[in-house]
Amino acid sequence: MRKIIALAFAFLASSAAAQTLQDRIAPCLACHGEKGQSETENTPSLGAQQAPYALIQLFMFREKLRLFEPMNEMAKPLTDDDLRTFSDLIAKLPKPAPPADPGDPARMARAQALAQQHRCNTCHNPDFSGKENVPRIANQREDYLARTLAEYKDNSRHGYDGSMADVMAPVTPAQIADLAYFLARVR
Repeated sequence: MRKIIALAFAFLASSAAAQTLQDRIAPCLACHGEKGQSETENTPSLGAQQAPYALIQLFMFREKLRLFEPMNEMAKPLTDDDLRTFSDLIAKLPKPAPPADPGDPARMARAQALAQQHRCNTCHNPDFSGKENVPRIANQREDYLARTLAEYKDNSRHGYDGSMADVMAPVTPAQIADLAYFLARVR
């Protein structure tokens, strides 16, 4: 957490003096992954994230409609043009790669059936790449997916609509773990 807060303040201090977009986005990529794949625990990978989705999230952080202090601080000085530029850049990052381990076949099959049962592929696309204002969840960090799905289930994470809370309501903690395991390994 200290690393994130330090990066947020470094971003704020450098954003006014930064000359290039690469300079300005460097603190973001330090946590979220320079090549689009986060290596930071519980921090999402941003690679190939849908630009409209990234734009909405950045706006929500800037306006404190989504609360996470480091992100709120980083987004606070961004203009609407900055938000669009950053979200377009995020969409152009390489998509995250699945782990080398393809996963336990039985667990993968069980979770794939869960994803179909709960119609994850309807909003997030059959390959879980997302679309428009719906995020890419394929090959996202497993720890981040598990935490996020649990937060939707317990209603501590609020999206811009209540869809995910409704979807996650009947899902058990064990099923959440299986879904995160599967989605992180989608090929």
